[in-house]
Amino acid sequence: MLRYFQQVADGATVTEVAELYQVSQPGVSRGLQRLEEEVGTPLLMRSGRLLRPTHAGSVFKRHVDAVLHALDDGLAAAEELIDPESGTVRVAFQLSLGTWLVPDLIAGFRTEHPRVRFEFEHSHDALGSSLVAAGRTDLEFTARRPRNPEVEWERLFQQPLCLAVPPKHPLAGRDEVALLEAAAEDFVMLGPDWELRTQSDELCARAGFAPRVAFEEDDIPVVRGFVAAGLGVAIVPALPAEVRQAGTGAERLVRLTDPGAFRDVGLAWSKNRRLLPSAELFQQHVLARPTTPVTSA
Repeated sequence: MLRYFQQVADGATVTEVAELYQVSQPGVSRGLQRLEEEVGTPLLMRSGRLLRPTHAGSVFKRHVDAVLHALDDGLAAAEELIDPESGTVRVAFQLSLGTWLVPDLIAGFRTEHPRVRFEFEHSHDALGSSLVAAGRTDLEFTARRPRNPEVEWERLFQQPLCLAVPPKHPLAGRDEVALLEAAAEDFVMLGPDWELRTQSDELCARAGFAPRVAFEEDDIPVVRGFVAAGLGVAIVPALPAEVRQAGTGAERLVRLTDPGAFRDVGLAWSKNRRLLPSAELFQQHVLARPTTPVTSA
């Protein structure tokens, strides 16, 4: 009855619910009526061909959703105990890590566990709560050390920071540079709530200057695109074995020699929620992977 009510309250017709659960339409209607009798108040009202939740129905549905989600999680947990290879792993990651790290790890994992499925959510290193704290995801790849004591975080590797410069910039031909050499440049920065922005400001301060921020964006690839267009320079993390690209229209990355010019990339998970078997398998795969320094040419 609860699932009938959930589907109808979400906009499905009685006919669609009957077809979904392979029961008769009168059976669905009787189930909804019994539910209203048990609750003691009307939960649905007719609006054209559809049934809409009443005020009491809307309040009741929030609890129904929570109960059914918990039930589905329990059923999934029981199923995975029987066959961990058939589970689903919910993974969050920053877009800058989704172009290389996450696909590489999943590809290696799927060679041994081909039936495990994945669901993804994008995050970023802006200051705030980790997605694993609220139970939205099982594991999160992040360059932010969670401040929540209920979240466990383990460093995977250090990712060097580079100065991204336009292709025809005087520094474009260099292999490395001290940040002070760019003190007079316009900078393209992430927004002030990003941890990488805080780190960039601190690096500039230690180098002896305050950066002149010409543009602020909320995504590292966009920042790099602005640099490629000649709109400034930027402090960005280097991809593994990334080299300066030839041709026009692409920014060049020059390794920063300043102390502390790197960011830590790690894996986060909840201390309070036990991972389901499939997620635990992937966690073990990630943590057991050899971590070699990310280098930039």
